[in-house]
Amino acid sequence: MKLGTLDVGTNTVLMLVAERDATGAVHQLADFARITRLGRGVDASGRLDPESAAQTLAAITEFAQKARDLGAEKIVGAATATLRDVHDGADFIAQVKANAGIDLEVITGETEAELSYLAVTKGLQLDPAAKLLIVDIGGGSTELIRAEPGRKLDLVSLQIGSVRLTERHVHHDPPTAAEAAELRLAVDEMLQDLGWEFTPDVMVGVAGTVATVCAVTLGLATYDSKIVHGHHLSHEEVMATLVRLGCIALAERKSLPGLEPARADVIFAGTAILERIMAHFHQNEVVVSDQGVRWGLLWRTLDQLSTSST
Repeated sequence: MKLGTLDVGTNTVLMLVAERDATGAVHQLADFARITRLGRGVDASGRLDPESAAQTLAAITEFAQKARDLGAEKIVGAATATLRDVHDGADFIAQVKANAGIDLEVITGETEAELSYLAVTKGLQLDPAAKLLIVDIGGGSTELIRAEPGRKLDLVSLQIGSVRLTERHVHHDPPTAAEAAELRLAVDEMLQDLGWEFTPDVMVGVAGTVATVCAVTLGLATYDSKIVHGHHLSHEEVMATLVRLGCIALAERKSLPGLEPARADVIFAGTAILERIMAHFHQNEVVVSDQGVRWGLLWRTLDQLSTSST
């Protein structure tokens, strides 16, 4: 069976196409990504930016056609922080249905966290006895998942993300010291309010922001999932990359190996979120996973299909 899974985020549209063979093994056929910045201006206006919405719709429509060309029999789509927050989300969802033939599910932050947990536990070889912290830094929100043996999953979605915090706190290029301090403080206050007294054995960072920080740190001229996925990134390396990003102007950031130019304006805030979470939870390293919500959707859908067929 061939499936397509779509993740419509605040910053990026992602589409995974995969096949489950007769033995039950899953093989990736394609993985499409485009930065469309659906969440541009949403924090201030509460409405979608027409140009960003049009670019996002075009990407979804194109990816859906590519998935069907590859033989996808079913496409499942999820939308995250931006479409949770806006007043005109229903109109956009109707356009996705009309143009791409996809029923886009606006998932809660808790469901987003559960899908990230599913992607991590299926996609990485982790010690099942370890206390685990999974972090998914998106454009509009950041999901934290606390997983400990014998304890129910703790899931939380915080209203801090790379796009949201950039729009709130960064008004100079490069950021001023005061702006950088305000941004870090905003993250620290959110984490303090969370009230988790918890020191994980392993921290995993999921999806685009963390994978990008890893690629920049390693200086990858061409992104390679085989290098990034499963890589252990130290707190010292994250801090060095944060300092580097904060010292150079946007034009120079756009040319850094490992950094997509369209992500260059928000990567400083995303890296700051990662660094403050590592510091707050006393983590010397983070394990990188580039398999986020779209992979969680895949595993969830395959499980549902298996259950319904028995």
